[in-house]
Amino acid sequence: MPNITVLDQNTINKIAAGEVVERPASVVKELLENAIDAKATAVTVEIKDGGTTFIRVTDNGWGIPKEEVPLAFLRHSTSKIKTVEDLFTVASLGFRGEALASIASVSQVELITKTSTGLTGTRYQIDGGEERSLEEIGAPEGTTFIARNLFYNTPARKKFLKTPATEGAHVADLVEKLALSHPEVSIRFIQNNQNKLHTSGNHNLKDIVYTVFGREIASNLLEVSVKKKEVSIEGHIGKPVIARGNRNYENYFINGRYIKSSVISRAIEEAYKPFMMQHKYPFTMLHFSIEPELLDVNVHPTKMELRFRDGELIYQTVYQAVSGALAHKELIPEVELIKRVEEKPVFAARKHEPAPEPFEKRRIMAMQQAATEEKQEAGSLFPKRLVPPKPSFVREGNDLLENWLKPESGSSEKEGFQKLSESVAAKPGGERSSEPSSELVIYPAADRGESSSSVKEETPEQLDLFDGKLLEPKARSMHKLIGQLFDTYWLVEFNGHLYIIDQHAAHEKVLYEKTMATLKTREYSSQLVSPPIILTLNRNEEVLLTQHLKYFTDIGFEIEPFGGKEYAVRGVPANLFSIAKKELLIEMIDGLSEEGFSHNPDVIYEKVASMSCKAAVKGGHRLSAAEANQLIDQLLSLENPYACPHGRPTIISMSKYELEKKFKRIV
Repeated sequence: MPNITVLDQNTINKIAAGEVVERPASVVKELLENAIDAKATAVTVEIKDGGTTFIRVTDNGWGIPKEEVPLAFLRHSTSKIKTVEDLFTVASLGFRGEALASIASVSQVELITKTSTGLTGTRYQIDGGEERSLEEIGAPEGTTFIARNLFYNTPARKKFLKTPATEGAHVADLVEKLALSHPEVSIRFIQNNQNKLHTSGNHNLKDIVYTVFGREIASNLLEVSVKKKEVSIEGHIGKPVIARGNRNYENYFINGRYIKSSVISRAIEEAYKPFMMQHKYPFTMLHFSIEPELLDVNVHPTKMELRFRDGELIYQTVYQAVSGALAHKELIPEVELIKRVEEKPVFAARKHEPAPEPFEKRRIMAMQQAATEEKQEAGSLFPKRLVPPKPSFVREGNDLLENWLKPESGSSEKEGFQKLSESVAAKPGGERSSEPSSELVIYPAADRGESSSSVKEETPEQLDLFDGKLLEPKARSMHKLIGQLFDTYWLVEFNGHLYIIDQHAAHEKVLYEKTMATLKTREYSSQLVSPPIILTLNRNEEVLLTQHLKYFTDIGFEIEPFGGKEYAVRGVPANLFSIAKKELLIEMIDGLSEEGFSHNPDVIYEKVASMSCKAAVKGGHRLSAAEANQLIDQLLSLENPYACPHGRPTIISMSKYELEKKFKRIV
């Protein structure tokens, strides 16, 4: 049995470093918080190679007296608390006294510091926890902390670091959050000798929101201000129009500390629930001032979590504050009509030339004209509209359905309708309708010699559509298209069953399968956009876009830097042109940050294909019979046509037996 021994101090420090120092961002967090606790009004953070080789944090705070410098690098040495009772009234960002010891144990550290009362400064070097030198040096007031070659003495941990770009993005995100949590401090962030962020420290939170998130978010903010005895909330929340697909934009700070809390998140999302679609999350930038005795911040070494003494009080305060800010506000998004005129496509080399809109205004005008003719011919049994003119997409060849849905049948729709009309006219006993319905066109079946009294009783059974039934090519000629119901559902009679097809769900499925096939075979085309779509991305979004830019380029996007945090989208896949707006692109990038995402191009292709479904014809849009037939042909040719990409059914059916039971023809 192994003997129990006391670990040496070096091993203890490295174990502690595993809890405190996970990556370069952890080092920056501890040093930047120390600078703010030292009452600095200006802090500069500089990193190189994502912080793996070089981190420098410079502040104009109090500084450290020479005799206390070595003590600062001992474990559990701190100036922020004295006794255990102080833990319940902690007002500083850091208090454990583990940060400097942990950082020094896994990197090469140099500290230069000077107090306001000191004549000279102090330079202190410590490598891997071992002191190298302590000397006097000329220095300005404040502290400069340099950490080089992080994890140089623990190569096993260094292997777990990500690429410099990813680590740099984590540092940038952290610096932005601390800048937002302390608008009274001027913070500058330099990455690889380039200025990435610089706040003025003028106490104006909205200015920092503009700097970090851009003009679009800053111009869609609502102010929140609630003051109670134990809790006060100040800050801004976003209008629902700037909602995102994840919680990355839910930011809230408690006593200047950036934290995550399920209580606060739930209160915010419940308040937004009546104003926002499902699976959308709001933008919030809220500062909480809570009495320290109501909090327990000594929960986790990273101090990202805390506990509330009265969670219900916090929940109700947050819910009421957010609900009150949203109530009685004009939340209708502003529509820029001129943008529709300006964003005309500039066509690049491509295989197809789809129209920007799936259904043209000419078709609507033609339908209105047909309705006028219908009134004039109300006395006729078979008005002219039963023999529709050739649809516009067949004449022009530029409708969306023309590009996506290719009819397999070479027969003329006009001839089919004429034969149908003639067969009905030949049947005796036809009744005239004084006001033919424009909502549902019903084509009576030809007399097959069956009498209504001789009804063959059927037993209900589950129809197997794959067993020589609806999907057989020879069965397609026996489908009887009855008409369109509520401008959304198409009714088809076949083999003793009534099939009801949701045109939107069906078109979504067709577009999804078509897009997936196109992406996998690389048979795509690009279409230029003028003027380009401008995206404003944060650091994490920039990294995600850069990492996956090849996949976006492979499917037809043309994206390039536009200066600062801006990116210009100059080209989009041709099949996405009508829906490739800023919201779509942001939603796609947000989706890449979801937990569990793998670097598999098929995952991105599935996301793009899902987005292409937004181009599907909507419910309430009237289609012609020719268009419906083409849609049905393509739907039934799919391997699984029964559910749209979102899981909703595309086809439901009802048997003749069930209908006759409803009409009491069968008891």
